[in-house]
Amino acid sequence: MRTAALIVAAGRGTRAGGAVPKQWRVVAGRTVARWTLEVFEGMPATLVVHPDDMDFARAAAEGLDVSVVAGGATRAASVRAGLEAMAATPPDCVLIHDVARPCLPRAVLDAVVAALGHADGAAPALAVTDALWTGADGFVTGTRDRAGLFRAQTPQGFRYDAILAAHRGHAGSDAADDVEIARAAGLAVAIVPGSEQNLKITGPGDFDRAAAILEERHGRKARERI
Repeated sequence: MRTAALIVAAGRGTRAGGAVPKQWRVVAGRTVARWTLEVFEGMPATLVVHPDDMDFARAAAEGLDVSVVAGGATRAASVRAGLEAMAATPPDCVLIHDVARPCLPRAVLDAVVAALGHADGAAPALAVTDALWTGADGFVTGTRDRAGLFRAQTPQGFRYDAILAAHRGHAGSDAADDVEIARAAGLAVAIVPGSEQNLKITGPGDFDRAAAILEERHGRKARERI
């Protein structure tokens, strides 16, 4: 089963602050994008970026089996651009991953791939364990049952032909992720265990959290710049 990665990196990441989008900032000696791409080393990858970021992208992908393509105005449009770019030599399966998750454990990636042996799609998630509130104007207004709720992560893996057809059938979608598009197309998506280490860099404090994980995992190598 030939599997390829599609890394979504076309966003601006304004909540993270900084002079450049978060995926091009350096964490533990490498750019966020480089760390993310290296997790998928050994399989072909497509990196989808903002048209203004081509130079950043080529630098991050140097020496790796990575194709760089321009994304669209929304996440769904960027994913479709990446999927369409793979059509000339399509893989059997594709793993769609947010570039801002550079600490993805290999075990989570492998679990997603394994689940694709018996499901249309698979994605990692963590069960919600905290109490859930609703609120307004700074006050708690109610509670919600957390049973059956999960915190979604990536990579979200699919049979390539099926997810490409799903995206083509939902052009213009503002879906939060590819599982939403897949389920709208009738695909069954399995849940595999996620990881607390698989954090998504969103705010300024997340860079330090990611650096700590990467330095612990890779030691001195993490402090060497590419």
